[in-house]
Parts: sequence; structure tokens; C-alpha cells
Amino acid sequence: MYDAPSPANRYSSAGMLQASGRSDQRRRSLSAALLALGLIIFPFVGSPFALDLASQVFLASIGSLSLMLLTGFAGQISIGHAGLIAAGAYVVGIMSREWQAPFWLTLPSAAIAGALLGAAFGVPSLRLRGLYLAVSTLALYFIVIYAGGEYEAWRGYATGIMIDSPKVAGMEISSGFAWYFILLAAAVMTLVLCINLLRSRTGRAWGAIRTRETVAEALGINIAKFKLWAFVISSAITAVAGALFAYDRNFVSAEAFSLYLSIQYVAMIIIGGMGSLPGAILGATFVTLFPYAIESAIGMLPDADRYVNALYAMNYAAFGLVTIAFLLFEPRGLIGIWRRLQGHISLRRRKAKPLSGPPQ
Repeated sequence: MYDAPSPANRYSSAGMLQASGRSDQRRRSLSAALLALGLIIFPFVGSPFALDLASQVFLASIGSLSLMLLTGFAGQISIGHAGLIAAGAYVVGIMSREWQAPFWLTLPSAAIAGALLGAAFGVPSLRLRGLYLAVSTLALYFIVIYAGGEYEAWRGYATGIMIDSPKVAGMEISSGFAWYFILLAAAVMTLVLCINLLRSRTGRAWGAIRTRETVAEALGINIAKFKLWAFVISSAITAVAGALFAYDRNFVSAEAFSLYLSIQYVAMIIIGGMGSLPGAILGATFVTLFPYAIESAIGMLPDADRYVNALYAMNYAAFGLVTIAFLLFEPRGLIGIWRRLQGHISLRRRKAKPLSGPPQ
């Protein structure tokens, strides 16, 4: 026979849940504050090489967040991400060299160019799915790279387009220290934008389309409109990342945007964890730092000089193996591992706490 829980047990359970929720919230707030403090302090104690690595992570995070919106949340496959980054970089290069345009004109222009490309190549998404959609986005990459290469050849930039550092109030922004904070701010703003988008009607529509497109249409969601918006918004953000890359490196060349870069961005959202914004950042961090970790590991081997010529091949092989391993054994990615660890720690803490009695 079923025994109803006593009032004492009910009060105890409710009290434990409320206390656990408050404790989790405090821990999240404390973790966020410590992370923010660490990011602010880091450039004052880090080496120039460490600052450059951090800047690369921030740039990759912007691109991976935009791809996560498109693929992880809207469910639209794209492998032409490197083409959009190249488009943003070329907009900066061309406007800077041809018209000496300042950054406050080139950055919005890059976003507009990305949005237009997203709209043009997002139209096939209304009729194509899966592999066919992926191939159509791959065409975007080849078209942009071809156009950029033709511009370089026409203008005689045999080794690429050199870009002057941007100026603010007459001061040139060229130091790694300054770019660390600029790219950190850009990554944070991108994250906030993505969070707000996902909380909006647009984000809810993307989730419905990704889950079951026919059901979403039956609910009155304009499938064509929101698919196109996904491509436009994601492409605009990605092009801005490319523009920032051009200013940070002071250089644009077609060779800098290989197809391997697109594969890396796809790997970022897979390794980080599909459908998770923190996962996109974790994946960007992992994929960006992974080659340097491989290089350091090889450098510690005896007679490391013998492996120098094979370093690139080892990087590619290790990258492929890690991506396959995540697909097979950890499809939820790094964010899945992190959430399981959080769950285990939280469960142990709850078991260690004595049960509280009913309120007096």
C-alpha cells in the first residue's frame, strides 16, 4: 500500500532543494567572477606568446559560436565557414588598401558582406538538406577564395595584402596586449548576442526547426524565414571575425584560409558539444591549442629533431583521431564531460550533508 510522505519529509525535501539551488547559483556566480578576474589579470603576467595564443582562442571562439548558432541550434550544415572568414578579411584588405577606410567603416562593411553572402547561399537551404546543403556551402568557400586570389593577382599582391593597424584617437593599435582585450571584448559580446538570440522568438524557432521541421511548420513557424535568418546572422558574425583576424595579423592572403580551416571549425562544435554555447568556446580552445600541445609533446621526446619534418603529418593525424574519438565515445563533447563531473561533485556534496528537519 502506498504511504504518503509525511509533512516533515516534505519540508525536508523542499528545504534541501531550495538550499541546493541557492548553493549552485552562488557557485556559478563565484566561478564566473573568478574567470573574469583571471582573464583580466592574465595579460599582465602572461608572455607575448601566451597572449597570442589567447587572442587566437578568442578569434576562434567568435567563429565557433556563429557556427554553433547555424548548425548546433538551427540544424543547418555548413562547411564553408573559412570562406566567410576570408570574405570579412578581404573586405578589410580591399577597403584599407583602395580607400584607406578606417576600422569603424570596414567592420560594419564586413558584417554586411557576410550577411549578403549568407542570404545568397542560405537560399539553397530552403530546398536542400544534409549532404547536398553541405556541398552548396562548400561552393561559397571556393568562390570567395577564387575572387580573393584574383584580386591579389590583379593588384600585384604576390605575397598577400598588407594591412595597417587601426588607429583610435590618433593612436595605433598594434600591441598584443591591446589586441588581447579587443578580441576578448569581441568574444564576450558575441557570446551575449548568441545568448539573447537563443532566448528570443528566433532562437525558439530555430530549436523547433532543428528538432522536427514538419512539426515546426504545423505550429505556424515560417521555416524559410528563420532558416535564412540563421544563415544571415551566422555569416555576419563570422565575417566580422575574419575582419578582426585581418587587423590582428596585418595580413590577408588566400593561403591563410584553407579548407582545413573549415574542417577545424566543424570539429570545434563537435568536440565542444553540439547545441551548447559554452561547448563552442571549449571546442575552440581545444582545437586552437591542440597543435601546440602536440608540438610540445614531440619536443620532449628524445632526439626530437628527427620528428620535425613529420610534425604537420602528426598534427593532422592526431587531430583526425581525436575528432573520431569524440564522435564515437563522447558525442556530447567536452561540455558533456564537464556536466557529468559537475553532477558527480554535486551528488557527493548532497550526500555529505545531513538531512534537515522540518521548519519550526
